[in-house]
Amino acid sequence: MKFTVARDVLAEAVSWTARALPIRPASPILAGVRIHAEQEELTLSSFDYEVSANSQIPATVETPGEVLVSGRLLADISKSLPNKPVTVELDGQKVNLVCGTSRFSLAVMPLDEYPLLPTQPQNAGAVDSQVLSQAIAQVSIAASRDDTLPLLTGVRIEIEGSHMTLLATDRYRLAMRELDWEPTDPAAEEIALVKARILQDVAKSMTLGAKVELGLAGEAQPGASSLIGFSAQGRRTTSTLMDGDYPPVRRLFPDSTPIQAVVDRHALLEAVKRMSLVAERKTSVRLAFSEGQLVLEAGQGDNAQASEALEATLTGEDIATAFNPQFLIDGLSVMDTDYVRFGFTHPTKPAVMTGQKKADEGEITQFRYLLMPIRFGI
Repeated sequence: MKFTVARDVLAEAVSWTARALPIRPASPILAGVRIHAEQEELTLSSFDYEVSANSQIPATVETPGEVLVSGRLLADISKSLPNKPVTVELDGQKVNLVCGTSRFSLAVMPLDEYPLLPTQPQNAGAVDSQVLSQAIAQVSIAASRDDTLPLLTGVRIEIEGSHMTLLATDRYRLAMRELDWEPTDPAAEEIALVKARILQDVAKSMTLGAKVELGLAGEAQPGASSLIGFSAQGRRTTSTLMDGDYPPVRRLFPDSTPIQAVVDRHALLEAVKRMSLVAERKTSVRLAFSEGQLVLEAGQGDNAQASEALEATLTGEDIATAFNPQFLIDGLSVMDTDYVRFGFTHPTKPAVMTGQKKADEGEITQFRYLLMPIRFGI
């Protein structure tokens, strides 16, 4: 095997493929990246039995072939090389990299022990890459980071025709984003539960093109895990789906919210950040809404305290409640509107946050963020 490839192209492709490598692999072989050179193209692959990554890049292939080398070492070397063409050649049990006057030799890993990569699921449709990236960012903030509740570390994807919904909760907040996509089957109905960290990686690494293709594969045999696949601009990744019954979280959204308040989102976000400086761990930021005004307070007793007043529009009776400041910051940060609308039913019941373009316009409900007052769990 021998090929020549542009340094930047190689470095980016190796870095992207190696990102899926496990930090502590169950087997040393899973720390490898497979390089397949054929017909003026390189295919780089990684797989840890849960997530696979596959990247295709152009190269001048002199001798086709295939090899397996340490993925992270190859990524580090590729990034450090001078900005010149890189020639890679297999020489017995070594792979030689030559770039200008820089030379590296990497040990070859046993290719016959490397697991067979899963087949990319059949394309089920396409979605705008920027819309998908934003939706994942908005919803994944609410996914649990507690591995003792594995189901809640996932994002539930619901597909009904051209409508897609993403949901996530950690029991103290719930995020839901609705979006349109282009299914290959207009009558498609699918449900998938994907680890939030995997979707976050997709959101970061697959926004180069206009569209991301999504595929879903059902169980090939009893007990086999289903797959979800994403592909864009020569990059493909798959992940096994999570098993289990996700809690019926949609019902947590109230049918109506008789008390509503509208606040400038940017001003509120900065104010909550200031309040959080004196809100000790597990303490709240208190919000008191009255006509024309929102008063924020944090801190108590002999400890540091802070307060701030903002303009607000209130419909309904005055209301005071309290939230985890970081959860409130998370929700406000992922909105893309200038105003935020709070919908309340009771001070101790969950509040619904939605966006609003202008102070006197209607709410935008594509993204909804349900936040439980502090000291109460969903």
